[in-house]
Amino acid sequence: SNVDIILPTHPTPLAILLLGIFLAVIIFLSVAGNLLVCIAVYTDRTLRKVGNLFIVSLAISDLFVACLVMVFAVANDLQGSWIFGDQFCDIWVAFDVMCCTASILNLCAISMDRYIHIKDPLRYGRWMTKRVIYGSIAAIWLLAALISFLPISMDLHRPMQDNQPVLAVASSSSQQCALDLTPTYAIVSSCISFYFPCLVMLAIYSRLYFYAKMHVQNIKAVTRPPPHNKVKKKKRRHYQSPTPSGTCAASSSTGNNNYHVSDHKAAVTLGIIMGVFLICWVPFFCVNIVAAFCKTCIPPIVFKILTWLGYSNSAFNPIIYSIFNLDFRLAFQKILTAKTRSYCCHRFPDIYEPGNS
Repeated sequence: SNVDIILPTHPTPLAILLLGIFLAVIIFLSVAGNLLVCIAVYTDRTLRKVGNLFIVSLAISDLFVACLVMVFAVANDLQGSWIFGDQFCDIWVAFDVMCCTASILNLCAISMDRYIHIKDPLRYGRWMTKRVIYGSIAAIWLLAALISFLPISMDLHRPMQDNQPVLAVASSSSQQCALDLTPTYAIVSSCISFYFPCLVMLAIYSRLYFYAKMHVQNIKAVTRPPPHNKVKKKKRRHYQSPTPSGTCAASSSTGNNNYHVSDHKAAVTLGIIMGVFLICWVPFFCVNIVAAFCKTCIPPIVFKILTWLGYSNSAFNPIIYSIFNLDFRLAFQKILTAKTRSYCCHRFPDIYEPGNS
């Protein structure tokens, strides 16, 4: 959710220009990346799996963050005043809360879907049907709408003594759209929008990592030759040529290295997923609650930076959840390379089966 507070000093025109370019890049990456995800799933048959519906829902929520929230936030922050009217201020704030909440809840749903798929792949198809996934996505958006539009439309998010529109006076001639949260609404909305989903994601990804690590160790134990074989190999050493022996040693060493690489990749992948999410959102939601209890404790510029840091997660999501996926990478290549598109469309579905993930 967004709280836009006036900067204490007026920035120079050059600073405004550079900041505007930087924020425009974030918006462009968010729109382009998430739009590419939606087009890829729509046009590529290999991506039409039930589990990818959560990724599409995530991409749509991030598109809304970019188009319905970031665009007006840029105008509000750089212009130094809200020019879209008092009534639209409430609507924009509600869209801010709803879209950011939906994005985080979709991330949580993706983690749960991956956990079921890896932990119990045989029952995954029976449990995660289209009806279940469509129902889950509908519940995500309904919860996001209820926590945003309902309390904001009823003025439950503002202090009781403040009956004026959600506009903060910037100077004698300008106003900005700002949200003055009550402590109750700040705690409840932050828990539903972030803290509860974050705890679920941390628990799931921790279990997935340790499960993958245990799986790699089990494979090592099964494929490792028994100790008595080493004794027999030593006895037969005089009857064997050095070449096969060297080959076996190299093969064994390569296998062990591959296991360590797989283990390392699991740690890196899960670290990137949770690391980017936590870096983007933890600072904002911590400050969001502090600001509700102490209006002057957080410098305005800090709040603005942390707000946009949270927004930037919408640009990172397509990279983390799609670019790292082989099927998505191939689909993106087909979309972005129009000259070879017809050739690729005939080849990829035959090579990469729909069951791959």
